Amino acid sequence: MLDIESTALILVGYQNDYFAQNGILRGVIEEADRVDRTLAHTMDLLEQYAFSRLTIISTPIILKPDYRALANSVGILDTIKQVGAFKEGSPGADTIPELKAYGDRIIYVSGKVGFNAFAGTNLDDVLRERKIKNLLVAGMVTSLCIDSTGRAGYERGYKVTILSDCTSARTPVEQDFFCNHVFPLYGEVANNTKLKAQMPMAGLMASALAA
Repeated sequence: MLDIESTALILVGYQNDYFAQNGILRGVIEEADRVDRTLAHTMDLLEQYAFSRLTIISTPIILKPDYRALANSVGILDTIKQVGAFKEGSPGADTIPELKAYGDRIIYVSGKVGFNAFAGTNLDDVLRERKIKNLLVAGMVTSLCIDSTGRAGYERGYKVTILSDCTSARTPVEQDFFCNHVFPLYGEVANNTKLKAQMPMAGLMASALAA
């Protein structure tokens, strides 16, 4: 069982360039409907725990128009620069409307300019301040930002759980490989249903009780 009050859900890359129908990077994922399923499972999870004591944190990647943070980039980071994704002030860099609907229930941690949501941000400080011990990681892309963030969390002493149906890799084969062979090396893997069984609601937030 996971103690909900010492657990944080880390949402990685829930931005229009990945999840919108016209998102610049939507095509990075084979079988684009898998992106839609990832979002549907994530929103199901948020609906379940919206008024619980679960800490929910979003870590968007926002890049300056000159992409100076990616000056020596290769691979997908170079692709991001070439196609103009996640550019500060652009619609593609915006948080998806589905997340915005939760208002200040979600904490936004800024400063992410690469794969790892801990690098260049105060994410660790936010987690320590809230006495978080367990991390749930969801978002895009499994083999890059999700793996990098999960490993970084593990190295900082957190118990890490990757949410398999709330993440997408570039291909189904890649998704299966990371969930079956990589993530178990440093953490656990759970789907939406399994997580709900492992993490009972415990209690409602004071704001929900007062509503």
